[in-house]
Amino acid sequence: MSWFDQTIQLCPRLRRRARIAVGVAGMLWMAVAHGATEAPALSESQVKALFLFNFAKYVDWPQDAFASDDAPIVIGLVGQESFEDALKQVVGGKNVNGRSVVVKQVASTNEYRNCHILFIGASEKEHIREILGAVKDLPVLTVGETEDFLSQDGMIGVGKKANRIRLQINLVPAQRAQLKLSSKLLSVADVVTGKPEMKKN
Repeated sequence: MSWFDQTIQLCPRLRRRARIAVGVAGMLWMAVAHGATEAPALSESQVKALFLFNFAKYVDWPQDAFASDDAPIVIGLVGQESFEDALKQVVGGKNVNGRSVVVKQVASTNEYRNCHILFIGASEKEHIREILGAVKDLPVLTVGETEDFLSQDGMIGVGKKANRIRLQINLVPAQRAQLKLSSKLLSVADVVTGKPEMKKN
């Protein structure tokens, strides 16, 4: 019996949460979250990259957020240039709901607005409010790694606590932007602010 199977048999609640987590971030994330020695060690950037890519699977954008039915999902990175390689390795030519995924560094208001997911690195701490203001109410999922990201109207915060990557979700700006977050994504967050308007899947 594998380490994973032994772990999830400890109690029904843990088993349910583990299965959901696997669906959201995959087996690699579970290995990191629980410290499995059998799994290959992943860096913090690689774990965050896994999360960021999987966010695209559990968010619904309004139809007019895409120029066409086959337009790609654009993940924009602000700051943290070293994170780009880790994310591109995770994306690796994969598709999400029939759309390809494009990763690129962005540095201007127009570029921010042309993204579907915007990751704002900790290096941009002094400019977060300005960046978020540039995409306010637009269908852009904003993700950040600073402690006060949600209080500044960010949508998803990814932070490290007790050697685990933790999620915090603010539904208020997400719903203003007409983004619908899956109940599966909400279920693995430590904190969810706002009233859910959940997807069926």
